[in-house]
Amino acid sequence: MWWKNKNTTTVTATVWNLLLIYIIYQIARCEYYLENASYFSYTPDIFRGGLLFDTSAIIYTNALYIVLMLLPFHKKERKGYHMFCKWLYLIVNGLALAINLADSVYFQYTMRRTTTTVFGEFSNEGNLASIIGTEFLNHWYLVLLFAVIMFLLWRLYATPKPYATLNPSITPKPTVSLRRYYIATTAALILSVPLCIAGMRGGFTTAVRPITVSNANQYAQRPTDAALVLNTPFSLIRTIGKSVFIVPNYFSSTSRLDSIYTPLHRNSMHNSPSSNISPSSFLLPPSSKKNIVILIVESFGREYIGALNKDLEGGRYKGYTPYVDTLISKSTTFSHSYCNGRKSIDGMPSILSSIPMFVEPFFLTPASMNDYTGLAGILAAEGYETAFFHGAQNGSMGFQAFANKTGFKHYFGRTEYEASRGTDDFDGTWAIWDEPFLQYYADEMTKMKEPFMTAVFTASSHHPFAIPDKYSKDYPEEGLPIHKCIRYTDMAIGKFFEKASRQPWFNNTIFVLTSDHTNMSDHPEYQSDLGGFCSPIIIYDPTREPALLDKVAQQIDIMPTILGMLGYSKEYIAFGIDVLNTPAEDTWAVNYLNGIYQYVKYGYVLQFDGTHTKAVYSLTDRLMKNNLKGKTPIESQMELELKAIIQQYMLRMTQNRLLPETLKIED
Repeated sequence: MWWKNKNTTTVTATVWNLLLIYIIYQIARCEYYLENASYFSYTPDIFRGGLLFDTSAIIYTNALYIVLMLLPFHKKERKGYHMFCKWLYLIVNGLALAINLADSVYFQYTMRRTTTTVFGEFSNEGNLASIIGTEFLNHWYLVLLFAVIMFLLWRLYATPKPYATLNPSITPKPTVSLRRYYIATTAALILSVPLCIAGMRGGFTTAVRPITVSNANQYAQRPTDAALVLNTPFSLIRTIGKSVFIVPNYFSSTSRLDSIYTPLHRNSMHNSPSSNISPSSFLLPPSSKKNIVILIVESFGREYIGALNKDLEGGRYKGYTPYVDTLISKSTTFSHSYCNGRKSIDGMPSILSSIPMFVEPFFLTPASMNDYTGLAGILAAEGYETAFFHGAQNGSMGFQAFANKTGFKHYFGRTEYEASRGTDDFDGTWAIWDEPFLQYYADEMTKMKEPFMTAVFTASSHHPFAIPDKYSKDYPEEGLPIHKCIRYTDMAIGKFFEKASRQPWFNNTIFVLTSDHTNMSDHPEYQSDLGGFCSPIIIYDPTREPALLDKVAQQIDIMPTILGMLGYSKEYIAFGIDVLNTPAEDTWAVNYLNGIYQYVKYGYVLQFDGTHTKAVYSLTDRLMKNNLKGKTPIESQMELELKAIIQQYMLRMTQNRLLPETLKIED
């Protein structure tokens, strides 16, 4: 083995050891692919682009190691010094490997590489140790892979051998002269500086800006594939302290921008981009002072609901939600419905404040300190009693802070539940089991003064995908691990509505059921770039006729739609639309994935990287195989509208304009 040869120099040892890290990053990428193969389309460009991002991450993380190894000072060439360098190398790159492997498991929940916002997302959680412990057991093969790679890295590491012979006072006689040593190490250090800078930036020329996570789309055929191009250490490093919201200059004047799209709602206008429909054009007569109840169901993706997938598996698909299927038969639903993000903390602002997730989760950004409100705050000002329910530890996920910020007057968490009903219903990891907590939810609403507006966030259909022991025979393991949890939560929802239907406030209530985001999938239709955002939006009013509307709906439409149903006529800011009072051709949806905005309208989905349209697909092309870029006359109009949505969003975030007031741009 040449790296064990006594004449191995400092320079050759450093190069060899860095090459080992390249191999490890590629092994980690292969594992990332194998763990999530159904989501990716592997191409040679992914490997080529991966080398670019791997180089940047490797140099960022090994910069100190490179300097210590190439420092031209012969007295450092001692056994103790190089043992320190070896341990530094192993610890740094072992941590990078562990992060890459762990993120391969987390991908299926987010469809992207993890960024630094993850630290804020879980900062209030006290159960991470048990979650990580469970994952160690469930993914033991990754632990084994990590151990094998680290053992090989230890064995294959090259330690410079001339260190004992560079001191003339030591025998045997030096095999490398001091002159040659200083020439070689000095030259290597000088040469490494521009190479390392170019590697970190992603290129040599001055025209090259430092690459960011969004540059991965250059090598990916689909936004989802960008996660495979990247590596997690790079994603973490490049998002440290970075400005999240950058205002584009698509439109130079307020009048031009507002004529295409504005989130300012007046007199129940539906607010679809570039629409000229009269604000008073209602499809449903407005109600007055009805109670509002919103159920945000953890991971309850559209894929799991049989009633919304009658064409799946050749019409044979039954799904896992018989109780919600019955609810849908009495409700208003939509042919296309989407969430606006892939995390729980994305769902809260989208559903309750009509603020979508662009770039990073809203309330993990500085914009979360802006002045804004939500459905609870608007209705509280109209005399509604408001309350938010979440069975997890108080403060979990930042939900309590967000609820307070947006106008919920009362908060009921695990603390309040256990003070009322004891500690037996805690699931041991996250929260109170859904069945007892939803019963508690119904009971507490009965105590409230009407009209009231409440929201509940469930928790049981969540990793580690457990259900109460007493239901293990009723809901055995089947298909994906989450399926039994969906069945359990569906049952809990059924019992909630059964109880609610006996309450005096039931017939005077509008119920909305949606999910915070989607989760595990076993159908390719729901593993595409857009399919991963398919969430149900179910509106149930016991006094209205059911309907399946051939429209596009999204989470950010929930707030303006409810306000439209209530006949609310004051100004407010919402990035969505009143979908019930908007013609089908003007309904739309938007989401953000790995640097790409996806805009759904006119029967198509357009993918836009902030500068150029990357792809256009028909909504009937559910696998997103046939790119129609340049082949549809509506493409330029869709891009224009999406640019207006993006610019309004970024302007209002950076200028603290999330309440009704004039947004000014220099004309």
